[in-house]
Amino acid sequence: MKISTLMVQGTTSDAGKTTVVAALCRLLHRQGVRVVPMKPQNMALNSAVTVDGGEIGRAQALQALAAGLPAHTDMNPVLLKPSSDTGAQVIIHGKVRADMDAKDYDQYKTIAMQAVLESYVRLQDQYDAIIVEGAGSPAEVNLRARDIANMGFAEAVDCPVILVADIDRGGVFAHFIGTLDCLSASEQNRIIGFVINRFRGDISLLEPGLDWLEKKTGKPVLAVLPYLHGLMLDAEDAIQSSQNNAGKFSIIVPAIPRISNHTDFDALRFHPEVDLQFIGPGQAIPPADLIILPGSKNTRADLDFLKQQGWQEVLGKHLRYGGKVIGICGGYQMLGQIISDPHGVEGQPGDSDGLGLLDITTELTQEKRLQQVRGVCAFGLDKTARVEGYEIHMGLTYASSDTQAAFMIAGEEEGTRSPDDQILGSYLHGLFDHPEACAALLEWAGLKTDIKVDLAALREQSLDRVADACAPLLAALQAL
Repeated sequence: MKISTLMVQGTTSDAGKTTVVAALCRLLHRQGVRVVPMKPQNMALNSAVTVDGGEIGRAQALQALAAGLPAHTDMNPVLLKPSSDTGAQVIIHGKVRADMDAKDYDQYKTIAMQAVLESYVRLQDQYDAIIVEGAGSPAEVNLRARDIANMGFAEAVDCPVILVADIDRGGVFAHFIGTLDCLSASEQNRIIGFVINRFRGDISLLEPGLDWLEKKTGKPVLAVLPYLHGLMLDAEDAIQSSQNNAGKFSIIVPAIPRISNHTDFDALRFHPEVDLQFIGPGQAIPPADLIILPGSKNTRADLDFLKQQGWQEVLGKHLRYGGKVIGICGGYQMLGQIISDPHGVEGQPGDSDGLGLLDITTELTQEKRLQQVRGVCAFGLDKTARVEGYEIHMGLTYASSDTQAAFMIAGEEEGTRSPDDQILGSYLHGLFDHPEACAALLEWAGLKTDIKVDLAALREQSLDRVADACAPLLAALQAL
């Protein structure tokens, strides 16, 4: 089969769709094929800034890297960023279109589908192959009407589909059979084969099940992919635990309800001398060397959550004992005196008292700032340590004259440090990604080490590992 458009769908969320798409993109790129990833609709709070000044899911930026491309908004034409259990910010072609509740968006999907198909046509004109990622599962029959994320898209563009299931969860054969049973006849016919992901064990013990599945469905098992440990691949949404809990330097991050871009902490997860922990609701808050307040999709609501969970008192004690604090984006805004929302950007208009740890005030604005940035650190002895990151926020922050900058970006001051240099706040996502900035920030916080984590190199190594593991899948597809 010559791959022009292929869709990868999953029996569940987190079945491995993102990884399989990235692997196929890397493999085809190696073969000299002009390949591009696409996800028609993504719901995620981890996002990336594109070369055309828009915002897409971070997983699609990872897949773009696998394909040797800069991230572009056509790779993820519809992005939903949940702001509550029933509402989300709707981003079309990289720009905020509206805030909608679930019922309103369900009706809006017919309009969103037009944007999806426009992106698809543009990608068709530029590339030889499009590897498309579905969202969730096509078996969600309650969402079948006006579907743009799974079979609705596949039917509209008339492309084949492979179905991925995670055997590590258990019930893999039931997942496949149950998913097929929920599909229409035309959708069932569209599936050209199955992929079993995250297998570990003796393959001979699995083979009777594979034979049964193929006989039962008349469809081939295209590949059984191994469970790969230690991958550094940007998460679509789920918080990932630390790779090393034995590190001597303790960092804790509150797992706030609307945490966004927690990929900011990937370099810390992989640092062998760091013990990074996300502290969830109701968990005891342990002592730490550094506390980092993460980004948030709903800053005022998450600020209230922090106060209810006792973090304000913990931060006060932590600082009295000489600990350091970093706030990123929404976490930066929370550290200030007040967060004002006159336009109701996050819900009801009004003001919220901040944590009062930085002499800054923030006003939430209706316009979102999207920008990739490069600069240097403005703290420590080495003012040449490079930082690379991106800004995604709705708000302007004003600092008093006695504060200090955190970074210098294009000759301009960015972020804020307290007069005693214990607290640092910045709008930069990805501020730990560059090895020099990560080392400088950790030294500022109290960890002196010669170890540097090269996140970009780890990401590339991981993409190559998953591509190598998926080589039999591509061979099976091309042999069809």
